[in-house]
Amino acid sequence: GEKAFFSQPPFNQPARTYDYKSELDCDDHVEIFKSCIRSVQDVSHTNGFAALKVTALGNPELLERMSDVIVEVKRLFAKFDEKNCGFITRAEFIKCYETNFVTDDDNLEEVIETLDPNNTGMIDYIAFAKMFTPYELPMYTQKCRDIGPLALVTPSNEEIALMKKMSERLHTLAEEAEKCGTKLLIDAEHMKYQPAIDSLVLELQQKFNNKETTKRPVIFNTYQCYLKDMPERMLTDLKRAERFSFHFAAKLVRGAYMVHERKRAKQMNYPSPIHDTAMDTHKCYDQCIEILLRHRYQNGPGLEVMIATHNKQSIEKAVELMNELNFNPSDGCIHFAQLYGMSDNLTFTLGKHGYNAFKYLPYGQVHEVMPYLLRRAQENGDMLGNSGSEISLLQKELKNRFLGK
Repeated sequence: GEKAFFSQPPFNQPARTYDYKSELDCDDHVEIFKSCIRSVQDVSHTNGFAALKVTALGNPELLERMSDVIVEVKRLFAKFDEKNCGFITRAEFIKCYETNFVTDDDNLEEVIETLDPNNTGMIDYIAFAKMFTPYELPMYTQKCRDIGPLALVTPSNEEIALMKKMSERLHTLAEEAEKCGTKLLIDAEHMKYQPAIDSLVLELQQKFNNKETTKRPVIFNTYQCYLKDMPERMLTDLKRAERFSFHFAAKLVRGAYMVHERKRAKQMNYPSPIHDTAMDTHKCYDQCIEILLRHRYQNGPGLEVMIATHNKQSIEKAVELMNELNFNPSDGCIHFAQLYGMSDNLTFTLGKHGYNAFKYLPYGQVHEVMPYLLRRAQENGDMLGNSGSEISLLQKELKNRFLGK
């Protein structure tokens, strides 16, 4: 009883075990991240970034459970959206809701008002997802007419409590970052965790990037451009930012889990979420940069982007677009970043010409940092095709880490 506790979700789902030690470890990680945030403040005052991984702040299995909820809610919306147009009329919603849920007229009217408060007559996925959150899902699935996929991902009360605890840890770190004038980069991770991570980041952005209370964003989400759901997923979040009036802030990367994601897709017999070719990924990455820079140009302040890449061509295209749109190199909304120990020629050239250029510095014990650096080596070899200079530089950096230099 002191080491673990059981969670019994509804609808006869399998019981799950969550151990207290992992929760205590997560609390310890909060203090480590706080130290990182303060260190950034010490060296860069109010112009620095700190990165964190959500899997260090909550049980990964719990993140996967949250992600399953979000995926099933999206599938439910697609089921309601019979015309596949991205919107549901009030009449269409009532028809589908009554088919799937037991309800009464008063309750249904309350649900519709929540989804369409401005009485537009239309409901989109953003409003739909905001109502069916992992925290609120049990309230709806207890009214399901049949035990289907949505009911079967319903979290238990214990799991919801753990989710809220994870969110509290993130809020604690966001508050520390806000106080220190440090921006937080929330790393992207495996696809099985990403929907939950995106949901948690959205919570943070609505509070800490709120346009009414801050002039600049604090929270940046990370978008992996080797995924086939990009740039659509990013555009959905951009629409969310406009609707809920918060600063949109993104870090763009190509992605570091390509081999893992393809292997998992093959094992579980679903289509690979990764672009089929490196060229497709390059094209997607450059497209995402252009979408965000043009949006910033057309709409003014309210958007920031970190272009995190070692790809020279992508950086050159971004710089050319900045020139075309008359962005000053030092414009505070556009940042570039490369990994410490790599691509110094790019970072220093950008800095020399007045661009906001940063070095991404992973730190910690060697056994903790090595997997991250190895993923970077794989990313550069498999994705960027830099089989020469960049890989040799990274191998040198790995050797230095082993030797303690």
